Amino acid sequence: MTNMKIAAFLVLPSLIVASFYAFAALPMPVSAAAAAAAAADPTISIDKFMFQPTSLTVTAGTTVHWKNLDPEPHTVRGVETNFRSDPLDQNDSFAHKFDQPGTYRYVCSIHPQMLGTIIVKAAGTAN
Repeated sequence: MTNMKIAAFLVLPSLIVASFYAFAALPMPVSAAAAAAAAADPTISIDKFMFQPTSLTVTAGTTVHWKNLDPEPHTVRGVETNFRSDPLDQNDSFAHKFDQPGTYRYVCSIHPQMLGTIIVKAAGTAN
């Protein structure tokens, strides 16, 4: 009987800890407003000397974010337009709001082989 008490004493704390971590891993509910805000502000990753995704379609009025995940600096510069970031070090971000429908090509001015496109649709049009 004493061995069973000792075994329970040793096993019970690990069950509690395991239950806590299992509960912590469950997805937390997200409000509709938070989900809409996340969808409204897409992020383009700069990773492995590429913009990912390379093409993105958004609705006019959307702010697009770029985040540099590379250890090298990169920029975001509009080809036909005048939006431009300063050099972005690793984990730095840049954002630009696209108000007018159209196709916006952009490039990293440090690494011109890095190209991307933002396609902006008028509000109420299908993607």
